[in-house]
This record gives sequence, structure tokens and C-alpha cells, in this order.
Amino acid sequence: MKLALYEWGDPAAPRVICLHGVRNHGRHFARLAERLPGHHVLAVDLIGHGSSPWEPPWDIGAHCDAILETVGHGPASLVGHSFGGRLAFELAARAPQLVPKLVLLDPAILLPGHVALAAAESARQDKTYVSFDELIDRRYDESQLHSTDRGLLVEDLAPHVEVGEDGLYRYRYSQSAVVAAYGEMASQPPRFEDVRVPTLLVLGERSYLPYDHLMDAHRAALEDLLEVVVVPGGHSVLWDAPEETSAAIARFLDQPS
Repeated sequence: MKLALYEWGDPAAPRVICLHGVRNHGRHFARLAERLPGHHVLAVDLIGHGSSPWEPPWDIGAHCDAILETVGHGPASLVGHSFGGRLAFELAARAPQLVPKLVLLDPAILLPGHVALAAAESARQDKTYVSFDELIDRRYDESQLHSTDRGLLVEDLAPHVEVGEDGLYRYRYSQSAVVAAYGEMASQPPRFEDVRVPTLLVLGERSYLPYDHLMDAHRAALEDLLEVVVVPGGHSVLWDAPEETSAAIARFLDQPS
């Protein structure tokens, strides 16, 4: 399955593949790409999102297979946010020798069951809005955004919204695919020991996604290969703390291995 693909930078430069979380889209990484001039940045719309196919399967294996079919199997650093972080982690476990660096942005590596259930139950509800302004206002509440600039949110989400025949505004994603993804996030991931590549872990200071239950095991497995950065705001680190997050990623990717 081929996914919708977005690219920035010199195709001859080292590759960086960016993977978004549920309910988002590949162009979420456009501003980050501007901060990575020495790299060829690629991003996709995941299955069930944006301009990619919406039909199942929606399991982790299907997502990873579709990503690789779209971007190829060559070496690339991986950047993943939330569910995209879990997918980046899975891809790195498949072939760690092809992943020079791994960036995990408030990743959903292993969600506790009650967290995944609450998120999936919320995702089952049909989310419609009478105007684009209402959609933006509600996104602040739904995503627990803390300090995201409204202009940034409008710029990021405008391509990801459509108006239906009923005149209501909706995001361009499949609710079924999102519900399925939350179930996948509660499944057992690969062992940290199997993903021993230089890793930057960026956590939102007030994120609703827990990582404390994984931190000790992650540190023990990677030791000096793991760098942890905590940025202001919540789960959506590229919205709440775009400068701090982008700067940390650029520094990490540009430093010698």
C-alpha cells in the first residue's frame, strides 16, 4: 500500500522520516523540516488519515509495511510523535542497523490499558463542527493544548479539514482507524534492548501520556545512547513547544554519531 508522501530538502541529503500521531497528518512536520536544512525530510499520512487509503488493516504491522513501501528500505533517521513514535520504534526494531538515530516525541510506546480505553472511547464519538473556528477552539480542549499559538494551529490543520454535504467541518481521518490504533498502542512493544540506537526522547512537561512506567527500562537498555529532553506544555510538543522541540531535534540529528 502506498501512502501520501510529503518531502522537503535535498533528495541527496541524509534522510529523516517523520511519522505523525492519530488524528494528524504528514504536513504536521513542515515547520520542523525548515529547521533541518541538511536533511531530506519525508513524512506520510498514515493509513486512515489525510490523503492515504482509509481501508483496513490498521494494525502496527500494516502501518509499518505501508511506510516502508512508500519511503523505501534505505537508511534513515526516524522521528515519531505519539502513535508515530510507536511506529518509529517498531521500524527501528525491524532493522536497527538502518536507523542511525531515533527521535521519539512524547511517544505512545506502551499505553496502560485504562488510558488506551479512555482515548478509544472518546475517538468513537463523531467529531463535527459548525465552523473552522469552532474546530480550532475545540482542539485546544480535546488535545489539552497549553501554549500553542493559534496561528500555528490554524496553519497546521487547515489542509486536514473538509466540509461535508451537511455543511459541517470534519477532520480528514477515519474514526475506526483511530480507535484501532489505540488498541495497538496498548499491545506489547519490542524490547528496548532490541532498539539500541542513539535515541532522543522528548517529553511534554504536562503531557497526559505517562512514560514513568517505561523510563527505567529504557535508560537501563540504552544507557548513554538515550538522551531525554523535557519541554514546556503537553503531549503535542511540536505545537506547545515548537522552538524548544525543533531545536532539540536539529541539534541531536546534526551532532556526530
